[in-house]
Amino acid sequence: MGSTMYTIGEFAAFGRVSVRMLRHYDAIGLLQPVRVDGRSGYRYYGADQLRDLLRIVELRQLGCGLDDIAVVLGADDEREALHALLVRRGAELEASVAVDTARIALIGERLRALEGDVDTMSAPIEYRPIDPVTVYAVEGRAPGAGPENVSPVIDPLLGRLTGALRAAGRDLIEPGIFWYEDVEGSEELGVHVSFTADDVPQPGEGYDVVELPAVPLAAVVTHRGDMPSIGESYSLLMNGLIDDGYRMVGPCREVYLVAEPDIPQSDWITELQVPVEKD
Repeated sequence: MGSTMYTIGEFAAFGRVSVRMLRHYDAIGLLQPVRVDGRSGYRYYGADQLRDLLRIVELRQLGCGLDDIAVVLGADDEREALHALLVRRGAELEASVAVDTARIALIGERLRALEGDVDTMSAPIEYRPIDPVTVYAVEGRAPGAGPENVSPVIDPLLGRLTGALRAAGRDLIEPGIFWYEDVEGSEELGVHVSFTADDVPQPGEGYDVVELPAVPLAAVVTHRGDMPSIGESYSLLMNGLIDDGYRMVGPCREVYLVAEPDIPQSDWITELQVPVEKD
């Protein structure tokens, strides 16, 4: 360790952070001073700690959490840990950009509708019963509703499900069916991802055999496009069924009729199925 020492004010100025923030980093064990004066309580930092401070500042600017930064700073192989964090953060930002891009497009459509440039009729809704279906499913939790909360949960769940099914010798039988349920007493959303089960369902490790019951009457809309834009079709579906005098009486299912991994999501076809009754 170098002999040069800096007061907390000097060190904060070098990193362009506040003294209050340095005290917080000290309190949580992320970046602690090399010496604290026992009488005055003054904190002193070593010159070679500046590298860690600058790393923290850089990663915070990229939106990385303090827990993740602590893992990088404490890693035996910091380069590898940093690489893993940046890859993950990049994927999070790409997902966020996709959601925001879909929102911008939706805002543009709404503005054009308000200005009278587009037809404001809702998407055609079909009302029909839904047959029961048995699926192989896994469940996860999203911090809330909306694509920005749900989308990051889907891929890990799909990976978990496909891995479990392949390990059990099961085929991935289309269509995939997703559904969502409120978690009682929480703002979280239960996210269920599934594939259609075999004609004779086979239990296995890492997935559940779930019987999705028949729905006497469902409002159904076909969504064409990627997952981040599916919220628009949901909105049209909900507004349309209300206008038609129905009310929702169960969780919505997303049935992925065309969703092969080798085609762009813009070409996916998804059926949105909402159980309804006459209001």
